[in-house]
Amino acid sequence: MNDFAVENEQGVRDVDVVVIGAGQAGLSAAYHLRRTGLLPDRDFVVLDHAPRPGGAWQFRWPSLTYGKVHGMHALPGMELTGADDGRPSSEVIGAYFTAYETRFDLRVHRPVEVSAVREGEGGRLRVETSEGTYATRALINATGTWDRPFWPRYPGQETFRGRQLHTANYPGPEEFAGQRVIVVGGGASGTQHLMEIAEVAAETTWVTRREPVYREGPFGETAGREAVALVEERVRKGLPPQSVVSVTGLPLTPAIRDARERGVLDRNPMFDRITPTGVAWADGRTVDADVILWATGFRAAIDHLAPLRLREPGGGIQVEGTRAVRDERVHLVGYGPSASTIGANRAGRAAVTAIRRLLAREPVAVPELSVP
Repeated sequence: MNDFAVENEQGVRDVDVVVIGAGQAGLSAAYHLRRTGLLPDRDFVVLDHAPRPGGAWQFRWPSLTYGKVHGMHALPGMELTGADDGRPSSEVIGAYFTAYETRFDLRVHRPVEVSAVREGEGGRLRVETSEGTYATRALINATGTWDRPFWPRYPGQETFRGRQLHTANYPGPEEFAGQRVIVVGGGASGTQHLMEIAEVAAETTWVTRREPVYREGPFGETAGREAVALVEERVRKGLPPQSVVSVTGLPLTPAIRDARERGVLDRNPMFDRITPTGVAWADGRTVDADVILWATGFRAAIDHLAPLRLREPGGGIQVEGTRAVRDERVHLVGYGPSASTIGANRAGRAAVTAIRRLLAREPVAVPELSVP
């Protein structure tokens, strides 16, 4: 039997579920779709715009080794074992995702760009892509945030004669040797960039909107649940999600302690304007720079969902669990509280459980994921 979705006379392929994105959340969803008996390319399809497996990890800078990441919770059904902490995380996780897609025969289509999801015919959603159009009964959106770097706007920004770049295109510290660098942002990426660059730059300046909050001791399960609950409350209200990390604070690791003692993490308040040669504060203080590096985070990559009018007045999509409140056919995974790797796993499973009910098929039990 041919297990590839058949095109109708309009050239549209009918499937039960389209998964957009093959990062942690998308692969988790695809795994659980298979576990419930659906077949890839016949009942569901996974579309990914990236050139190869690895999700957003494949775009991380080479100096971000696996040992430096905050932790990579294994995908369901297959552990990540024997990883070399000194190897770039892009390589480690890229190889792991490649093996995972192969082992479970997920048949990810790539590179495929999804331009729009809109209302289709017969109660289906119409998914318009670079490889054609799909008509689907349900949609799992797992597009993450990497494709939407957030660039704040400040007066004079266009006059700066140096270089401006974002975490999304950070090349590693070597390119900043001998330069004066301003790093903007108080999150994990900002501090990692700053500590690396300070080793080779002529001068570094750290600027953040808020005073950084450092977290002492281990980050336990209770604290994790509390942090996720804060993010979840925002998406339940239809507000744009914040990252889980934004409410947990920075872990006070030995490297961060050392950087603070050496004055590398000497925080300055946010500047008021950008000049041709650097930045300036309202009190008259200025700093000259060759580079401004914006480690200012990302926003959810959901513009392709705009035709469905899912956004609330607050700017976000109101979500209950993983389901978009305005359209029960649409589930968002890796969005808001499920943006962590373990959260993405759980969200993939939850979305599939809800979608199986929506498809009105005989419910199939999905085993609980073990959490170490």
